[in-house]
Amino acid sequence: MGVPIVRQLKKATALPLDVHLMIDNPLEQLPWFLDAGADLVTVHAEVLDADGLARAVASIHAAGAKAAVSLKPRTAPGVLAPVVADLDMVLVMSVEPGFSGQSYIEGSEAKVARIAEMARAVGASPLIQVDGGINLKTAPLVKAAGANVLVAGSGIYGQEDRAAAIQALREA
Repeated sequence: MGVPIVRQLKKATALPLDVHLMIDNPLEQLPWFLDAGADLVTVHAEVLDADGLARAVASIHAAGAKAAVSLKPRTAPGVLAPVVADLDMVLVMSVEPGFSGQSYIEGSEAKVARIAEMARAVGASPLIQVDGGINLKTAPLVKAAGANVLVAGSGIYGQEDRAAAIQALREA
């Protein structure tokens, strides 16, 4: 979904719009999404150097939105060091981005724990979101490591009784 959809959604709802920019040129396109009404914007660490990350976070905040950085499975948490104190959220991808239904990559909870430790060390407390393979087995692992926002696609939508699946995941 692009800028026109964000702009129309902003007119249609008071719900916050969380925009995940899985693009190669976020510094160029950030102003478009911010102007359209994005409330929280996630950029990928893999496409920006330390200076670019800092500029992206500053631009997002200057527009009055919340800033997040996403890390793909092979990206070390250390790339967040220059900006972790300024982040509102960190998104840990526990699968390779691309399609739903993938299995959780074992050990992703260690990355969550490291990010939580890095944030505490600088007096920050960004939300830590985990996306990919979240289910009744993996949710407790990432929560115990410090995650407080879990994205569950197939774990919910793949179930016949979605309300029961959501409740079971919350209880897990």
